[in-house]
Amino acid sequence: MNASILFLVMNQSCNQAVEWVDQKLQSAGLRMLRTFDLKEARTTHPDCPCPYHGTDQCDCQMVVLLVYSGNREPVSLIAHGHNDQTWFYVVNTPQQRPDPRVETAIRQALIPTVLIFNQEHLAHAA
Repeated sequence: MNASILFLVMNQSCNQAVEWVDQKLQSAGLRMLRTFDLKEARTTHPDCPCPYHGTDQCDCQMVVLLVYSGNREPVSLIAHGHNDQTWFYVVNTPQQRPDPRVETAIRQALIPTVLIFNQEHLAHAA
């Protein structure tokens, strides 16, 4: 059973992508709370080696987000990024099932905008 479900990939740094997601969620009436930030956590361990880039060149980032809709249980999102690409996952475990109404609201707030942008970008490129 999957612990998380990939639902969005963006060609932006993790911090840029998370900021964009926050703006879109707010526009849809959802609230986002950042509960973990890898870059901040690593400040107490400056010599922690990155398996991909080494310590100095590391641009890896992981952010854990809680997304709230009214008084429903929040849905946990994980944003993982490096090399100017970010992957967003919905956490789905037996201990933490996403509320389907909140998950749908998240998808509606994010996915149509990305698809419209990509379609417009492709039309202008042709």
